[in-house]
Amino acid sequence: MLQTFLTTVYQVFLPISLPVIGGALIKHFKPIDTKPISTLSLYLLSPALIFETLIGADISYGEITDTVLFTVLNMLLLWGIAVGIGKAWSLPAAERSGLTLTALFTNCVNYGLPLVLLAFGQAGLDKASVYVILQIIIVNTLGVYFAARSQFSVKQAALSIFKLPSIYAAVLAVICRTAHVELPQELNQGISMISGAYTSVALFILGAQMVSVRSGKTALRQR
Repeated sequence: MLQTFLTTVYQVFLPISLPVIGGALIKHFKPIDTKPISTLSLYLLSPALIFETLIGADISYGEITDTVLFTVLNMLLLWGIAVGIGKAWSLPAAERSGLTLTALFTNCVNYGLPLVLLAFGQAGLDKASVYVILQIIIVNTLGVYFAARSQFSVKQAALSIFKLPSIYAAVLAVICRTAHVELPQELNQGISMISGAYTSVALFILGAQMVSVRSGKTALRQR
């Protein structure tokens, strides 16, 4: 069993590590701005991946319901724990917000989707895509509100999700599935080409950002 576990870890984490290491090395030796690449990933690659996955996902409505219930219950539980710890330790408002953000939200897109795809294949990605869509909605509503509650109202935070193309990609995929719309093969191939670039680009960005965070901490210590 141990050998099987180690083999799985090797088969999953080695492919994931290479783009991360590549991003870290390039950022270290060639100072690059990852913001344009992140914009490309957020506004083109991620929507294409979500659309392609959802439109062909082998997932039932029962599984979608289970995922929604799990996401909501998990969020409420972690929220309650964060609030309880904040009150017990008498944390300032800013620190309570930081604790809540850290407890509730995960990096399930940039790192999570590639990990699920390699570990569990397309079937796992089909189910994980529903969770990712829910997390995108929650992060861009509650997440925005918690991070800047003095500047944003709940309504403004909720409206922010309509600025994200991934939401429209998910809605369009659901409409196409419900209406049994079949896209032209050439269009499917184009979408597949774009979505295929997501994993490598997202992991590259992750590696580069890790170096940026470490460099920022080093600079602060030197001051």
